[in-house]
Amino acid sequence: MKLTISRNELNDAIQHVSKAVASRTTIPILSGIKVDASFNGVTLTASDTDISIQSFIPLETPNKTIGTVERTGSVVLTAKFFVEIIKKLPHEEVHIEVGERFQTLITSGATEIQLVGLDPEEFPVLPTVQEDQVVSVPGDLLRDMIRQTVFAVTTNESTPILTGVLWNLQDGIYKFVATDRHRLASRTATVELYDVRFSNIVISGKTLNELAKIVPDQNVMVDIVVADNQVLFKLGNVLFYSRMLDGTYPDTSKIIPQSFKTELILNTKALSESIDRAYLLSREEKTNIVRLVTTDNGGIEISSSSSELGKVTEQLAVTEIRGEPLKIAFNSKYMLDVLKVIDSEELFIGFNGAMSPIIIRPNDHENSLHLILPYRTTN
Repeated sequence: MKLTISRNELNDAIQHVSKAVASRTTIPILSGIKVDASFNGVTLTASDTDISIQSFIPLETPNKTIGTVERTGSVVLTAKFFVEIIKKLPHEEVHIEVGERFQTLITSGATEIQLVGLDPEEFPVLPTVQEDQVVSVPGDLLRDMIRQTVFAVTTNESTPILTGVLWNLQDGIYKFVATDRHRLASRTATVELYDVRFSNIVISGKTLNELAKIVPDQNVMVDIVVADNQVLFKLGNVLFYSRMLDGTYPDTSKIIPQSFKTELILNTKALSESIDRAYLLSREEKTNIVRLVTTDNGGIEISSSSSELGKVTEQLAVTEIRGEPLKIAFNSKYMLDVLKVIDSEELFIGFNGAMSPIIIRPNDHENSLHLILPYRTTN
């Protein structure tokens, strides 16, 4: 293999695929990035068996020449060094040549680096995905749907299915759900596809966080291909493969109340800042407990305390309050996680008493919904 390529283009592709490199593995080949050079372009691939990412660099674009391939071939280079080396090369042009036993010579300007390559035949073959079920969604929408749900997955590996986000598509309604049994986040969106449907697709939260990092900022469409146990995301010249989690996701629809004894409408930013201040003390107790009480003057009181540091109490005006008086305690960290992703100036909070789930959603639309279980406290 012998090629010349733009350092910036090569570095961009490496940054994409390196997110799939296995950090801890007993299989040495998985700690590498596979480089395939053809007369059409250069393809980089990385995989940790759960996710695989492939990035294609064309040699020519309408505006410029990115590289040339003098001799086709393949090699696997250890990602730890390959990623850093390419990033730090001094010249815009990079020459890569692979010799016997996959010894690889990388030159750029006056810099010359020799790397020990690995046999590309040992690298895992990418999954074969039948493109029967394909959904196209705007990249910014996909990223928002991930951001507004993925924080609620569990980190407890004893329930693997809950470490992922549930995806359903029925009758043109795309829905994500995540829960760790103490809280729940859901997000829906309408897509113009009524002949495609799928259910019980669960994708690891860690995988989705990595996917969100490489979804382009500009308004591009992402093709999502659903197969038997794999989901493929097509992002321009980048292919992102993810294995689905095994198991059946629990039915969470029954725990979401449809009516409330107490309802609040209030400013999202004001509530977030108030709870953030209360969180400073509550986290010292390792409980994160913050209390919310409705007051006689038609507002609410937010408070928290620390046995060592003291107490914080704050009165907060609300836009609207309906129903019964309320006194409730909850995990302030969970509430702050929700408030960070609410994309509305005002929010609705519904309560059915001190021990019933708290429901939070934007006040101006119903695309997202969040649930937090309250704490039982002695006072």
